[in-house]
Amino acid sequence: MSILKTIIIGLIFALYAFQAFAVSLLRDADIENAFSELSKPVLQAAGLSPSGIKIMLIDDTRPNAFVIDNKHIFITTGLALKTRTPEMFQSIIAHEAAHIAYGHVARRTQNIENARSVAAFGLALGIMTGALSGNAELGTSLALGTSSSATRALLAHTRAEESAADQAAMSYMAQSRIDAAGMADVLDIFIGQENLSANRQDPYARTHPLSRDRRRVVEGRVTAQPKPAQDKNALYWHDRAIGKLSAFVRAPDWTLKNTDSSSHEDVKHLRRAVAFSRQGKLEEAINEISKAQSVRPKDAYLQDLKAELYMRHKKFDRAAKEYQKASDLDGSNALILAGYGRALLASNQTNKALSVLKTSRQKDFRNIRMLRDLAVAYSKTGQNGMASLITAERFALQGKTKDAKIHARRALDNLPRGSPGWQSAEDILDIK
Repeated sequence: MSILKTIIIGLIFALYAFQAFAVSLLRDADIENAFSELSKPVLQAAGLSPSGIKIMLIDDTRPNAFVIDNKHIFITTGLALKTRTPEMFQSIIAHEAAHIAYGHVARRTQNIENARSVAAFGLALGIMTGALSGNAELGTSLALGTSSSATRALLAHTRAEESAADQAAMSYMAQSRIDAAGMADVLDIFIGQENLSANRQDPYARTHPLSRDRRRVVEGRVTAQPKPAQDKNALYWHDRAIGKLSAFVRAPDWTLKNTDSSSHEDVKHLRRAVAFSRQGKLEEAINEISKAQSVRPKDAYLQDLKAELYMRHKKFDRAAKEYQKASDLDGSNALILAGYGRALLASNQTNKALSVLKTSRQKDFRNIRMLRDLAVAYSKTGQNGMASLITAERFALQGKTKDAKIHARRALDNLPRGSPGWQSAEDILDIK
């Protein structure tokens, strides 16, 4: 029995009757890179590999953070945008890293961490997040079936685990010379959640120990330690990640009025570029991103944004050229490659698009837009079996099992029997 089949069967029996819901996983190369830079010190202090753990963004206004396996830490937009300092963000990562380092995830979801497939990853993510609202401005959606009670059961840690994670997180922060007052500030957010009526609370707040008790412990640690100086590198990456995220999710007029809240010149221009683009002002947007690039001329992520701005305004040929420059600066980034492949496809450079999109998928399978583009590229080059397989994988990742199986059967009819693609289609058909 395949890994996919083992995981799916083990989870589906408990979940088959529950309602479907949508979860948005926001993907942005720049923001994910900034999160990685912010997380490195505490992940290293936890004895974890910074390159082996990905910090990913869930589109929901409610504050939440969680882990589903040993390779991913998820944080909602609602919580990320509430972090006023890098220390607040780093304390969240430190706490979730402790759950990984102490083996709490493995004890609660022993099979999920071994998942190799898009369907298993999507199912695990859906179970852990609960019903979250969608906003496709930055990313793509995942749809899975579960109930709020199942979500809480899997999301909940014991009080002992939470206490251990807090203590470990404070140690990681001390080791990294990060002010633990950031953790106290984050707990204030959850104290506010606990003050809400039960039907307005986030499931996280109802399944975790009282934040007031946790804050008292943290406050005692903070007062007993000298206050470390802020890290300029952390200040920059927090400013950039949260500044760009807010530019995409808040009204453009608000962004243009508040860019001075960023303390870095390139971040101010980046935010203005996004705001102008969302107002339909391409020329002004390009002017602003070019100013940001004058500050950081070799920055692959600023170049990626410039290409995206052209793409958003349907300047496909120019977008492809700009994405080429971004991939020259960082050809290993799956999201940059996905954008490049999309632009090539839109500008009718299908064979080249197929090659680039295949590379992107090999590096990161979680991008639904990339999977859609890859299926189109396979179809346009006459490889209908692979087009059906990729479409089946996309539907499986979205939790649309019926649609996934329809396309998996088409893939079986068109792919060589016993080939890797044929076997993948078989695994999707085995989902119950």
